[in-house]
Amino acid sequence: MTRPHTHPFIPFTPPRLPIEEGLDRGRAFHRLLDARRSVRWFSPDPVPAEAIELAVLAANTAPSGAHQQPWRFVATRNPDLKRRIRTAAEEEERRFYHERELPEWHAALAHLETDANKEFLEIAPWLVVSFAQKQQDGRKTYYTNESVGIACGLFIAALHSMGLATLTHTPNPMTFLTDLLGREGERPYILFPVGYPADDCEVPDLRRKPLEEALTFAGGLA
Repeated sequence: MTRPHTHPFIPFTPPRLPIEEGLDRGRAFHRLLDARRSVRWFSPDPVPAEAIELAVLAANTAPSGAHQQPWRFVATRNPDLKRRIRTAAEEEERRFYHERELPEWHAALAHLETDANKEFLEIAPWLVVSFAQKQQDGRKTYYTNESVGIACGLFIAALHSMGLATLTHTPNPMTFLTDLLGREGERPYILFPVGYPADDCEVPDLRRKPLEEALTFAGGLA
């Protein structure tokens, strides 16, 4: 079918998999991601820069509003810069844990046993910060948060596929990252420490939401 277009379009004809092969791939993908966990204990062992590049290339495949791709990933392994980021992050975290009256939020976090100490920001070999671009070349971007969130999800999945771990760290506010990383006009979205889990790494004993709580077939399957 030929359609009239004002802008360039190209054919898209991905191979259609046999049903069972497609389902097998889906099951394997779920098994892969079901083994992923957020990590706060990292090994200092080096991670090649290409791993970060590959994860960002995966993030770049994310759909975005009007295909504006309103994200920027900034990565550093510079020890001095990592130390400065940790110092600023811990300052905000001390306010959160010790100065702000947020009893419900603090209670919700209790089972994770987190605190204001964020030594992983120096131990992990890489820190990667995703930034949201509310404007590009003076023009507004659309569905910015949704677009950047999807890109970050793919970034996390790509890291896990390479045997790497990360954590979605979001100290509040995060404006110090804009200043430290020189990203004027962009909003810090998530701070990712990236590396291999430490040999003695532990994670909370958590259970994921079962399928029947995560999925509803409206109208049934008839």
